[in-house]
Amino acid sequence: MSAQEIVWFTLAVLLVIGELMTGTFYLLMVAIGLLAGGLAALAGLGFPVQAVLAALVAVIGIVGLWRTRFGHATRENAARNRNVNLDIGEMLRVDAWSPERRARVQYRGAEWDVELAPPAPATGGEFRIVEVRGNVLVVAPK
Repeated sequence: MSAQEIVWFTLAVLLVIGELMTGTFYLLMVAIGLLAGGLAALAGLGFPVQAVLAALVAVIGIVGLWRTRFGHATRENAARNRNVNLDIGEMLRVDAWSPERRARVQYRGAEWDVELAPPAPATGGEFRIVEVRGNVLVVAPK
């Protein structure tokens, strides 16, 4: 194995390690491109061909990744995200609503302000928490 191949494969391994630290797939696509450059070096192709092949494979991988759901960060509102706030999805009971569609309830050992989500009728009963805005729980009928 020549020095060129060792450089290509070493860089690919370093990028895979970097990928494991960052959690994005983009470095993995570049690492696959570097692996293609290393394979071109093993095949005895010249350095310009190796570099062009590595770049093409990396760009195709990045574009392909970008077109999938893995290439886009989700921009979910933290106030509605159950992974951020474990109260989302929990149930509570509201006996009566004010004319402003608000109430005060006992939840997790404390008094909370509760607001009814817009399309729901303001009747008493069981409700599911759909959002947390500061210290106000926004609920919808279960």
